[in-house]
Amino acid sequence: MAGVAVVTDSTSSLAPGSTTRTGVRVIPLQVVIDGVSRPEADVSPAEVAAALRARRVVSTSRPAAETFRTVYAELAAEGFRGVVSAHLSGRISGTAAAAELAAGEVALPVRVVDTRVIAMAAGFAVLAGAGAARQGGDLADVADAIGRRAAATSTWFSVADLEHLRRGGRIGAATAALGSALAVKPILTVRDGRIRSLERVRTTSRALDRLLELAAGAVSAARVRGEAVEVAVHHLDDEPAARRLAERLEARASLPEPAVVAEVSAVLGVHVGPGTAGVVVSPVV
Repeated sequence: MAGVAVVTDSTSSLAPGSTTRTGVRVIPLQVVIDGVSRPEADVSPAEVAAALRARRVVSTSRPAAETFRTVYAELAAEGFRGVVSAHLSGRISGTAAAAELAAGEVALPVRVVDTRVIAMAAGFAVLAGAGAARQGGDLADVADAIGRRAAATSTWFSVADLEHLRRGGRIGAATAALGSALAVKPILTVRDGRIRSLERVRTTSRALDRLLELAAGAVSAARVRGEAVEVAVHHLDDEPAARRLAERLEARASLPEPAVVAEVSAVLGVHVGPGTAGVVVSPVV
């Protein structure tokens, strides 16, 4: 009999190669453009960026519970003895709630983990869980590996326009209006499962510099604690800028391994918009 299967959702922003190699199953969220809903796997982040620039009507939706039930049933049929299903923060999306609903309706045990993070902060945690599963861990072991890794991870990002986050209900109208009125570039973070404003700077170049400083500081702090780190640099439809930021971070923090340069998923792209840059520092704990 197979061991524990690991399931996540497409907002974890994992490259197809890493999910194939580790056996992680990915359930897509939906992107809705001009009323037409498609699985995230069928919509590129570049298409989302173009739609937003053209001011088309773009939104997202979580997977249906039935989608989770189908995947869990397939894993049961493949002989897995349990599933750990780990998803983006429940305070940002109802995805984990849909997974919980499905978990009680299948034959094998399913442990749902609300990572309380987003993007590669969740992705690194999921890969840690997959590693624990390959080593023979049970449901509790795998869920614990995911939870510990997610809790240790820091995420910072900057957006060109807070309106996308406001429209999706991910930040308040007052915060969005203040950023627009002052023509500042916000530095945002994810804390307690929510997107929070950390500070504001005046220019895009200063925002990138600040992301670099925050990430390098987190890497340094992890080293003091004796922890290795994995780092990701996120972007939406601007890979050259992300690679430049990654190269600067690799040099500044003396990273032993290159940072992962990962475009945010199409769903996350809907909510952060073009001009987004972000960094994720994930201590290996």
